Amino acid sequence: GERGIYKSIDGGKTWKRVLGDTEWIGATDIIVDPRNEDIMYAATWQRHRTIAAYMGGGPGSGIHKSTDGGETWTKLSSGLPTSNMGKIGLAISPQKPDVLYAAIELDRRKGAVYRSENKGISWNKMSDEVAGGTGPHYYQELWVSPHQFDKLYLANNVMKISTDGGKTFESMNVKNIHVDNHAVAFKKNHPNYIMIGCDGGLYESYDNTKTWRFFSNLPITQYYKLAVDDALPFYNIFGGTQDNNSHAGPSETDNSHGIRNADWQITFFGDGHQPATEPGNPNIIYNQLQQGVLARVDRATGEYVLIKPQPKEGEPFERFNWDAPILVSPHDPKRIYCASYRLWRSDNRGDQWKPISKDLTKDQNRIELPIMGRKQSYDNPWDFYAMSTFNTITSISESPVQKDLLYIGTDDGSIWCSENGGDEWRQIELSSIPGAPKNAYVNDIKTDQFDPNTVYVVLDNHKNGDFKPYLFKSTNKGKSWQSISQGIPDRTILWRIVQDHVSKDLLFLASEFGIYCSVDGGSHWVQLKGNVPTISFRDLVIQKRENDLVCASFGRGFFILDDYSFLRKISAETVEKKAHLIHAEDAHWYIQRQVMGWGEKGAQGDGYYVAPNAPYGATFTYYLRESIKTDKKKRQESEKKEKGDVPFVGWESLDLEFNEEEPKIMFVIKNESGKVVRRLFAKAQKGFHKITWDMRFPASNMIKLNPNPLGNNDWTPKGIMAPPGKYSVSMYQKANGNTIKLSEPLSFELKKLHQGSLKGMEVTESASYWEKMDDFSKNLSLLYADLSLSKKKVKALRKALDLSLTDAGNLDVEIRKLQEELFELDRKIHGNKSKRDAGEKTDYVLSERTWITLWGSAGSTYGPTEDHLMSFELVKKQFSTYRNELDQILNNKIPNIEEKLIKNRSPYIEGR
Repeated sequence: GERGIYKSIDGGKTWKRVLGDTEWIGATDIIVDPRNEDIMYAATWQRHRTIAAYMGGGPGSGIHKSTDGGETWTKLSSGLPTSNMGKIGLAISPQKPDVLYAAIELDRRKGAVYRSENKGISWNKMSDEVAGGTGPHYYQELWVSPHQFDKLYLANNVMKISTDGGKTFESMNVKNIHVDNHAVAFKKNHPNYIMIGCDGGLYESYDNTKTWRFFSNLPITQYYKLAVDDALPFYNIFGGTQDNNSHAGPSETDNSHGIRNADWQITFFGDGHQPATEPGNPNIIYNQLQQGVLARVDRATGEYVLIKPQPKEGEPFERFNWDAPILVSPHDPKRIYCASYRLWRSDNRGDQWKPISKDLTKDQNRIELPIMGRKQSYDNPWDFYAMSTFNTITSISESPVQKDLLYIGTDDGSIWCSENGGDEWRQIELSSIPGAPKNAYVNDIKTDQFDPNTVYVVLDNHKNGDFKPYLFKSTNKGKSWQSISQGIPDRTILWRIVQDHVSKDLLFLASEFGIYCSVDGGSHWVQLKGNVPTISFRDLVIQKRENDLVCASFGRGFFILDDYSFLRKISAETVEKKAHLIHAEDAHWYIQRQVMGWGEKGAQGDGYYVAPNAPYGATFTYYLRESIKTDKKKRQESEKKEKGDVPFVGWESLDLEFNEEEPKIMFVIKNESGKVVRRLFAKAQKGFHKITWDMRFPASNMIKLNPNPLGNNDWTPKGIMAPPGKYSVSMYQKANGNTIKLSEPLSFELKKLHQGSLKGMEVTESASYWEKMDDFSKNLSLLYADLSLSKKKVKALRKALDLSLTDAGNLDVEIRKLQEELFELDRKIHGNKSKRDAGEKTDYVLSERTWITLWGSAGSTYGPTEDHLMSFELVKKQFSTYRNELDQILNNKIPNIEEKLIKNRSPYIEGR
């Protein structure tokens, strides 16, 4: 780790440091002799970073050996470099464990590979090979092939491979894959297999790196910053990634599968950083790569124009941060800001720039700043290439309620304010903020959405070894400040703050370990945990139209909290209520597309990646202060608390427990005229919950007393769609046979999303037709069930006849005649049985014509065609005839024969 090597002998419950004795001595590698687990080798690394600079070596770097399981160590030196060693990668030969390898960083971004044949006693320099690209601090890992002696893999921008123990190296084939390699895995019994982990994800080769397979189903993108547009019907998300370009993709799709990889596109190249969008014009976006290389992208054509501000003749180098900020003015969509060491403004989307400030940084020479306690020699292993340019602006904010009220923050601990569009600037010293580190990095600065006097600032001091959360608020334009980070755990770096656009006290915070929310202006913070991993979130944006909180994680892609507006209604009073139906969302009304066939991934296999859409339908948010429990659950919990004898509650009480129903929360949905269209149920568990109505009536499929146990358990029947319009929902509690109303109704609306290319029926007429078809479908399913029941009863009649005291003769003939009638009726309904069994086509009998009628318009809001209506009239006519025939058999003929059999002492038939 960063502080050396630690050892645990109790499964990780407790640890002690066994190597490394100062804050600057870390460890980069540890390997164990496969023949003896007490023999191990470790690489230490003396390095230090500050907010300004990075130094990657020192006298504390080296290779150490332990023969007692890490309790004591000996530093190895024979044949190794004597000074300026930096990061070290170690490997041990699986074939000959006496042979060790080390890739050692030397001086500035140089290095060499060393080899020992005697367990590290002495070493030989094999080559001046070292990781390239951005430098050894980023790579330097070393692996040995388990299949070939002396075959090495050295991590690099392009992986380097040696087959002679490090004397010579050649570059690995990287055709069609990403670069910047960091991890390797092998298969024990497959010498041509290798798996590579790199900045682009995970790849594997089965032919010794000649060709590669990419794992596209891992959502592991590292996003620095994000933006959203206002496109309809679904907005888009834009993100800048670590080494994987700038991306754009939909927040939601109208298909049933979700958001596929194919829905995303690259909008700009390089390391992606801060994107921005133009309100009202989703085709214009801004992307940038590191050090402020800014582009305006026209999504209509895919073309981009580089618009990075340029210094004039005689001006110094324009220092841009690695992750330079950009801001579209909330007052003019054509006005944009970006920043280097000074603030720039363009009033024509970047075609022309004007600096509106002087140098707002401390303009330091960072090689003169102390590192590891003192100023260091130029000859030491500095690596400024690995760092962002220093003394730069990191954050920009313009008040949405006061034009030209600007704030900026820097990476060297400065905040500046201008109230006149940049003509004059006032510095806010961090030393004036109680508890703030004086040289902290300003991760974020935000002006209040409602009050021009209020501003928030997020500071970051982790590069100086300080991981505390720093969040401050000023209500007088920075003249005085108060901390509002109470309740956020220590050692939690904070990245971004956003404020709701409706409720001034509703705030969200992105941190190194998840997302936090405050409903009281920052006095108290609560971590949001619903499906949110405890990882680094670098940016947050609110899509105001949809009330969505969009979150950029650094390693797991994007997360969206859909319609968080219910949080505006959360208060101390809310959580004291027994139950509360908080919010009912309006919903888009449409039929989902099936662009890949049926199911989440169609027939694409598990390797195909899709992210879930927002829930399809109208979503309701509710709260329960406590879980509702059965008497049995209450008794069991009470008994667990008993320290002595457990009292017996009595047989009567126990017997009542057997008849208890599990408590449920019920939601009753009604249309505008007050007619119930659906009842939904949820578990009665405490806390905040969401439930979604799929905008359908209940399924009308027949409920069978003896369902087929071999049926398709993955298929859930669905009812017909409810039409667009206004609805209401109420919440109830169902427990122990009692139904208690828990809320007054909330109104919501189903809004039609698409307008078809062809004008069909009015939606209300289509909905009326669907209802008629649904009713017919229910009656048809009863006809099918009664036909099946009749055939079973006639079969039972024959068996009862055989067991009766009936004389041979008339009843035998009657039952046979009844079987023939049912067979003929079955043929009229389902078609010729011999043809069906052979797979031959049959005439359009009732079942065939009904299928066309039922499904002909089910996949469209266009409505039924004339042919559908004609078919419907035909099937209704046929149905009426066959229903009458079957009723005569089921209600008259079968009971008459049954009575005759009973008189002759036959057994009873079930269901009599």
